[in-house]
Amino acid sequence: MAGTSTTGTKEQRMTVVNAHDRGVTTLTLDAPANRNALSSALVGELAGALTECAGDPSVRAVVLTHTGSTFSAGADLKAPPSPYAFVALLRQIVALPKPVVARISGHVRAGGLGLVGACDIAAATTDSDFAFTEVRIGVAPAVISLPLLPRMEPRAAERYYLTGERFGAAEAARSGLLTLAADDVDDALAPLLDGLRRASPQGLAASKQLVTARVLETFDRDAEDLVQRSASLFASAEAREGMTAFLERRDPAWAL
Repeated sequence: MAGTSTTGTKEQRMTVVNAHDRGVTTLTLDAPANRNALSSALVGELAGALTECAGDPSVRAVVLTHTGSTFSAGADLKAPPSPYAFVALLRQIVALPKPVVARISGHVRAGGLGLVGACDIAAATTDSDFAFTEVRIGVAPAVISLPLLPRMEPRAAERYYLTGERFGAAEAARSGLLTLAADDVDDALAPLLDGLRRASPQGLAASKQLVTARVLETFDRDAEDLVQRSASLFASAEAREGMTAFLERRDPAWAL
């Protein structure tokens, strides 16, 4: 997991658990000054909120959204979570017995794409954009591959993993990263959320088990290897140069 946060490590309240809207609980990433970077505190708070949702029989589905113009900028480089904690959060979303829906209106970078990939349904405004920026700071989208590679179209993953270029919401939907892109994301999600409200809790849990089985197999098989691979990359001299260059707003030494 890599990211692009340049602000300090002081945490705002990250999650807002709203009153039920007919069985749907909304969890909002609420650290806009830090571009909702994936800090240790944010990851822990989100995991705790999801645990509460899992145990609450009044929650039929969860919507994961954000304040500010960025869904998540990826890892907070100054206060990153343990890679094991982040992997556990991604697996928790995939294994939660209730659907988790990502609602995006803005930018998503690096580790933030892992959150999107872990969700069962992901919708974004048409002006949202995405990028796997890890390659540009000397690392790789290792642990976020756990939910992403089973779901993304292989040629698209190869292109965007390797180039780090930005791509839009329509391309994200074509590649399998998103379920849909729309000018008005709330209007687009309304019939999907209505469908979830009409579904039985048992039916939802059982159906989700069917569609996530392959993703969970990937976690169980590959998580430890990818955590170790990520740690090795982050500890390298090349990654240190890449992160320093990013924080100093300059090109890294290898840029041609």
